[in-house]
Amino acid sequence: MKYDVILFDADDTLFDYGMAEGQAFLNVFTHFGLPTGADEYAASYQTINRALWADLEAGRITSAALRVERFNRLFAAHQLDLNPEEFSEAYLRFLGEGTFLIQGAVELCEELAACRLAIITNGIKEVQLSRIKGSPLADTFEQIIISEEAGYQKPATGIFDYAFEKLGITDKRRVLIVGDSLTSDIQGGINYGIDTCWFNPLGKANSAGIMPTYEIRELAALPEIVHE
Repeated sequence: MKYDVILFDADDTLFDYGMAEGQAFLNVFTHFGLPTGADEYAASYQTINRALWADLEAGRITSAALRVERFNRLFAAHQLDLNPEEFSEAYLRFLGEGTFLIQGAVELCEELAACRLAIITNGIKEVQLSRIKGSPLADTFEQIIISEEAGYQKPATGIFDYAFEKLGITDKRRVLIVGDSLTSDIQGGINYGIDTCWFNPLGKANSAGIMPTYEIRELAALPEIVHE
């Protein structure tokens, strides 16, 4: 077996974040008396949210500030009379209920049971723990490494230092990180000197100039890499 430790990104690698986000967005607007809000404001929210998560990766905003600021900007843009802090709290509660998995995630983790599996995520702590613990993968991971606890976000090397310490590992050659984000997961792995596997189910063009060690289109392709 080439790799003993597999570091999985959570969202859009093992967990279907799009489904969780969409359901939470619908639920929170309905909760605040705007049942059509999810359809009306989803595109605007996505633009705002993506920009803020890029700021988070670059260290320009904290996770705590991001979770409220995205709704502050959304409500200001559309003149919505809603409290962004209360809305954010409710949204995160609904988001934490979204335990949807990417197709093949359970089977993959079962096939890799001989490896040490861990999650390494930039997500919000209470949301990620709720989603993971409520899913069929609840007892799968030796460690769940979350940026809020580590004090660093991928691609910073600090979160990998934290993960390696938590897992008690020193040999980088035996570790593989698997994730869907070139700028977060793959760049983070490159920065730290570990092999990387880009999960690219939609076959997106790689225009970032960030070269993963491997690229896969489906999770079922990963065991062949791990066991080669």
